[in-house]
Amino acid sequence: MTETIVITGAALNGADAADIVIEDGRIAEIGSGLSRSGARVVDAAGLIALPGLVDLHTHLREPGFEASETVLTGTRAAAAGGFTAVFAMPNTSPVADTAGVVEQELALGEAAGYATVQPIGAVTVGQKGERLAELGAMASSRAKVRVFSDDGFCVWDPLIMRRALEYVKSFDGVIAQHAQDPRLTEGAQMNEGTVSAELGLAGWPAVAEESIIARDILLAEHVGSRLHVCHLSTAGSVDLIRWAKKRGVAVTAEVTPHHLLLTDELVRGYDARYKVNPPLRREEDVLAVREGLADGTIDIVATDHAPHPSENKACEWQAAANGMVGLESALRVVHQSMVETGLLGWADVARVMSTAPAAIGRLEGFGSLEAGAPAHVTLYDPQVAGVFTEADLHGRSRNSPYLGRDLPGRVQWTIHGGRVTVADGILVDGLGE
Repeated sequence: MTETIVITGAALNGADAADIVIEDGRIAEIGSGLSRSGARVVDAAGLIALPGLVDLHTHLREPGFEASETVLTGTRAAAAGGFTAVFAMPNTSPVADTAGVVEQELALGEAAGYATVQPIGAVTVGQKGERLAELGAMASSRAKVRVFSDDGFCVWDPLIMRRALEYVKSFDGVIAQHAQDPRLTEGAQMNEGTVSAELGLAGWPAVAEESIIARDILLAEHVGSRLHVCHLSTAGSVDLIRWAKKRGVAVTAEVTPHHLLLTDELVRGYDARYKVNPPLRREEDVLAVREGLADGTIDIVATDHAPHPSENKACEWQAAANGMVGLESALRVVHQSMVETGLLGWADVARVMSTAPAAIGRLEGFGSLEAGAPAHVTLYDPQVAGVFTEADLHGRSRNSPYLGRDLPGRVQWTIHGGRVTVADGILVDGLGE
């Protein structure tokens, strides 16, 4: 059941303040001096109203790896971070490479109630890179899959990649590539550079990412299909995407919050919270991806939320799993790295964290703050600040790189389809019951 809600005095995308009326799960009216008899009134003076955030790259782990995360716990984390929709990566067990598995994920998201879960289908059977998965069956299933990825593994075989790009054209799908040449990254433990040399750790060279991106750009241009580059992380990769867009190639790209803020210098402490794939890069790369996001070369911010149980991180560096949780902290990190630095305004944040990811994933009904649209709304307080702690985490895992770090802002309200999931900064319990 949804309720009538009147949001008063919110700055729409950081601009002029307005009132928003929500009725029957939709935005009924936007204006000034609005009211409704018996409505729940949310005083949003000083808050920024954004279209509900959309994450194109989330690992929910269910089915198969529930010790790390479940659809319920992951979408609770999403709501706490202001997200109203997440695209679930297919590296589950069984792998989401059939219509049955993606429909199961969709149903789990509907039952949880905290955010819309849009499954991503695997490109190849079992993510093994050997033969195409049931792309058409997943696209025509109730889940209406439009994004396909073997994330965690690169679709390394150029013929398989070409065939995948050709196949998804018929239903306007997109292949989201984990750009990593496996031969160039065997045994890699961190970014290849000065720090890896000093620490004696095997390096993950930038060319391992850039060479795959270059190849796939050419394949996508040849086929005339859509390509999306996951978690872009190097200055050279930004240059390649910029070149491709000038050529008119249908390529989009994402950057993670951690690649906008953190550098490989953090690895010096051997804290496995900072172990991630692709690895944290040099300061020069961080500045380049910030510039790429600011000038539109990089289209979106995506979290790559990757939960792990504590035993997979509380160990020596070489044995630790790659990945960081990031749903609860994403908007605050973008605020710090992009807004406080003057590189993005709040309307830009709405574009890169809501409108554009929904468009890339062909997710209807998201990314808009307009009368008549479904009521997916995030209300954010940019004035407060505080230390990010475990109390800010609402998923099952604790492997956040931001614990103990000062971050600006806080999500105060999240509304998903007219249903309040976060109220006054507190996650609403019991939605899936």
